[in-house]
Amino acid sequence: MLSWRILVGLFCCSVKTQVTQCQAKALFPGATRVKRGLTTVVNPTFHKSLNDIHLLFEILMAGIHFEPNGAFSVEDAELSSLQKTRTLDIIFEEIIPKNVTDISRLIVDLSNHTGPLHQDDFERTLLTLVYTAQNMISSTDDQRIMWGESFVSLFKAIKKDLTLTS
Repeated sequence: MLSWRILVGLFCCSVKTQVTQCQAKALFPGATRVKRGLTTVVNPTFHKSLNDIHLLFEILMAGIHFEPNGAFSVEDAELSSLQKTRTLDIIFEEIIPKNVTDISRLIVDLSNHTGPLHQDDFERTLLTLVYTAQNMISSTDDQRIMWGESFVSLFKAIKKDLTLTS
């Protein structure tokens, strides 16, 4: 009888470990280590305070542009010269998914995610939404439909996270 309880206990621990590993899957795997030249940035994020959020809003309102090769630029020269804008550049160029397939994978991972998003994942999901919106506008008709569907799905994921009640 004791061996039966030990066996059941080990099985429950194994299941709990597997569930924990599934939940810990990174939504943005590129964020763990980003190599830029000779330096390595670990898990870069843009916001660290409320002022950073206001700055992000100001940058987005001033206008951003993505080149076809994925390069990111800010239209306002003063905002473009800030150190925080360089961090945003790293996030857009190295972490945010750039094609519909990778964004679809992110959407599936977001739909399977339980609980609220980590603050870093929320930021990156929001920035992916911005990237998707700009691609939706600048694409041809066939591509615009795919980018539009991705935009709507990302918006729903963000809305779900914001309206999540605990």
